[in-house]
Amino acid sequence: MQPINEMKLEFSAKSTNESFARVVAAAFISQIDPTIEEMADVKTAVSEAVTNAIIHGYENSNGLVKMNCRLFNDSVEITIVDEGAGIGDVVLARQPMYTSKPEMERSGMGFTVMESFMDKIEVVSEIGKGTSVVMFKTFNSVNEK
Repeated sequence: MQPINEMKLEFSAKSTNESFARVVAAAFISQIDPTIEEMADVKTAVSEAVTNAIIHGYENSNGLVKMNCRLFNDSVEITIVDEGAGIGDVVLARQPMYTSKPEMERSGMGFTVMESFMDKIEVVSEIGKGTSVVMFKTFNSVNEK
């Protein structure tokens, strides 16, 4: 399937850039006119993925987070990539309530939140090389118009 539009963005792995990534993703998908709820779902999932990259990937140190968005007639594919620490056990990391940083009082719900707001999520990670989270969502409201 060929995207109707595509965008790539790189930003510093700073927690202040999480809200920037959310707004950029929302502005990008707005061109196909999803509902407010659908837009909020995407913003929340992007927020979780970017926060994971910053906190777990780079452990709040220097690095770049990359966001690629591919827009289709009624859906979006958003990829968040870091070149940080990587995830040792992706299956374990995707379990609700699991956190590798309990001392930071992390809830361990990042992947669960992403999965609940998006239709499909793929996670690929390698220790010392980073993590790629690909999220896909179909906007049912666009098909109903």
